[in-house]
Amino acid sequence: MSKKIQHILFVFIGILVINYISKSVYKRFDITHNKRYSLSKVSTTLINKFENPLLINVYLEGNFPLEFKRLQIETRQFLEELQAENSNIRFRFINPDNIREELIKKGMLPSRLTVDENGNLSEAIIFPWAEISYGNKTELVSLLPDSALKTQEAQLQNAIEKLEYSFASAFSLISKKAKQKIAVISGNGELSDMYLYSILSKLKNKYRLAKFTLDSTENNPQKTLTDLTKYDLAFIAKPTQRFTEKEKLVLDQYINNGGRSLWMVDTNYADTDSLYNEGKMLAFPRDLNLTDLLFSYQVRINNKLIQDLYSAKIPLATGNIGNQAQFQHLNWFYHPLVNGNPNHPITKNIAPVRFQFTTQIDTLKGNIKKTPLFISSVLTKKIGTPNFVELQSISKQPKQNEYNGGPQLLAVLLEGKFTSAYKNRVKPFNTPSFSSDTKENKMIVIADGDIAKNQLLKGKPYDLSKDKWTGAYYGNKEFLLNAVDYLLDDTGLIQLRNKTIQINLLDKQRAYTEKRFWQFLNIGIPLILLTLFGFSFNYWRKKKYS
Repeated sequence: MSKKIQHILFVFIGILVINYISKSVYKRFDITHNKRYSLSKVSTTLINKFENPLLINVYLEGNFPLEFKRLQIETRQFLEELQAENSNIRFRFINPDNIREELIKKGMLPSRLTVDENGNLSEAIIFPWAEISYGNKTELVSLLPDSALKTQEAQLQNAIEKLEYSFASAFSLISKKAKQKIAVISGNGELSDMYLYSILSKLKNKYRLAKFTLDSTENNPQKTLTDLTKYDLAFIAKPTQRFTEKEKLVLDQYINNGGRSLWMVDTNYADTDSLYNEGKMLAFPRDLNLTDLLFSYQVRINNKLIQDLYSAKIPLATGNIGNQAQFQHLNWFYHPLVNGNPNHPITKNIAPVRFQFTTQIDTLKGNIKKTPLFISSVLTKKIGTPNFVELQSISKQPKQNEYNGGPQLLAVLLEGKFTSAYKNRVKPFNTPSFSSDTKENKMIVIADGDIAKNQLLKGKPYDLSKDKWTGAYYGNKEFLLNAVDYLLDDTGLIQLRNKTIQINLLDKQRAYTEKRFWQFLNIGIPLILLTLFGFSFNYWRKKKYS
């Protein structure tokens, strides 16, 4: 056998060996600087739970704006990563054009996009949704989450950054045998269902909700405590009536037994509706009898109202034209507009949150970790109560030298081991399972009861994330959803919201105005160079061989 044939044979055998190894050993490499194509440990843990086929239908197929092809590509690449990790995951892309009504009935509402083609604007409708099916369970995934971002490019960036979080959240829900339970606390003058409808209707998609009244505490406090401990989180929205000692001990022991809690507390009587009706109102302290309970968690909510020069607008009648009242939107300093902590997943990348007649929180020294979620601007002013608040003050020019109160803490996350407020104290009732200290727990305290209150329009609940008068978009709903997710998440799932990806998008305006230049650069110059090369080569040949 000649050496040439031997070499060919060795190469052939080598190719066969390499193919065999590549089939049995599979490895993907992510060489991007931000590891954008690598799955987090949270995602891999979740998807490896699926031992049976999981089907994902993605309705991103068909004709839609070019930049949103990027979302389609990113989604496909992400799903390929999932499939590489777990072969039970199967996906397909479906054109929704012929099944639009069916998708809408399932809750997958379309998105209207503006298409810019050569400077001409038109509209396109897409269904940026995925549907996950596992056994007899189904979950929907929004691939274009609601956002206050104005440009489509910014929305696309946000959508791609949240891609893993959106799918991981759905995987978590579909893999759970039972939904976690939230107790919406009532019995102490909390906000009614009508004013909580916007946030609760969103929470019910992921959690089981039930109204839980503390009224029975007076007659049977132990049973009330036992019933409450069956819930994972207590949702306490703007109590207006004083808590009894028995009710406080029930909440105290609920927390000490691992229950999570979200407190939205107003320590003053102050209401915008009263202000509109009368033109002025008396704001005065509200005694909820919660000071010692919250003090044991190393926080204190004060009574002084906060005015902030960075504030939301309210409508105010400024005159009449004929029989029509004319309204103007003016800044109302009693409604601070506050940006969230950019370094925490609860508040990262959400719109500013509107607070209404808020006070501020003091934190005390101790072993509990305190993470500020919302801090006002430095241009604040504290108003002691009782005090009159007059609507006509909105027309006065603010004196900046009076707004020197500095940044004020309005919402805080508490994490750690909490101590009972009734440790070493006489207890209002005997409980055999009294716990003086907790294991690791967490809660959120907000110095505003109206942060979860939606407006009413023609007697029906209005979206919490929008203002019905000004049309302004606020981050209240997204913040509260993130807050609940964080409190009930022990897997680190919400940390995926912090994922940052840099997408390099085409500058459409520049591309349109400089179109001729780039056409000449990319088409004309290569043709010119090719022509010059042809003439030069032909001239060189003639000269050499003539």
